[in-house]
Amino acid sequence: MVLLLVVDLDPELAALRPLGAFFVLRTIGGAPAASRTALPTLAQVYENLGSDVYRNPLTFRVRKVAGALRAPEPRIAASIAHLGLAARLWSVALGCAVRYGQIPDLSPHRLRWDPDASAPDDLRLDGVTPLPGDAGTIAEAVLHGHLEPLAALLHTEYRLATGLLWGNAGSALAGAERQLGHHGSARALTAELLTHPLLAGTLDAATRRRRSCCLYYRLPGGGLCGDCCLTGAPRSSPRGASG
Repeated sequence: MVLLLVVDLDPELAALRPLGAFFVLRTIGGAPAASRTALPTLAQVYENLGSDVYRNPLTFRVRKVAGALRAPEPRIAASIAHLGLAARLWSVALGCAVRYGQIPDLSPHRLRWDPDASAPDDLRLDGVTPLPGDAGTIAEAVLHGHLEPLAALLHTEYRLATGLLWGNAGSALAGAERQLGHHGSARALTAELLTHPLLAGTLDAATRRRRSCCLYYRLPGGGLCGDCCLTGAPRSSPRGASG
């Protein structure tokens, strides 16, 4: 069990700003109604619904990533897009837990997402409602609230292997912890979260290298990620390989 010093969440989550762009979460509770509803919620994304601005936000995002990275296959871009969104969600949750000892309610219907933004993903929270900052609450918010439905959608739409997607999730979590400078509570929370059944075994326990590949090496000039399971990029890969 991780003991956290609890500090009230301020309405703008200002304590996240010094941590870097992946940790910042803009709040829009006091913004005009038009600006609060212009972007799709992540609930709409997971339900594969359209929005007033984007016909299909997830498809739009994958195509944007594919164009920016010159991805030869949509599924490669889908994996990279998934990794980026997972990194943002983990960073916000871990950053709040470390700085406040609490997390805001990150329910998909309260988080709005701009699929046309550059990296890191632009997330906006509709109001700040505090929840405990323990690993169980974070798992419920991020794993079950977001990454589980997102993985199901990407598996169906882009044929991404579930092992790859949960490897992305584990890698993104470990990356968020590293960005926090291996802060004591972040390290403890991450270790506990990595024992969750959805994440257990996604990373090597000793090295934190992942046991699946995000497919980044298949981009033109992509190379290997720092925690890649591969020791060298294969010269060729059969179409449809899960990585």
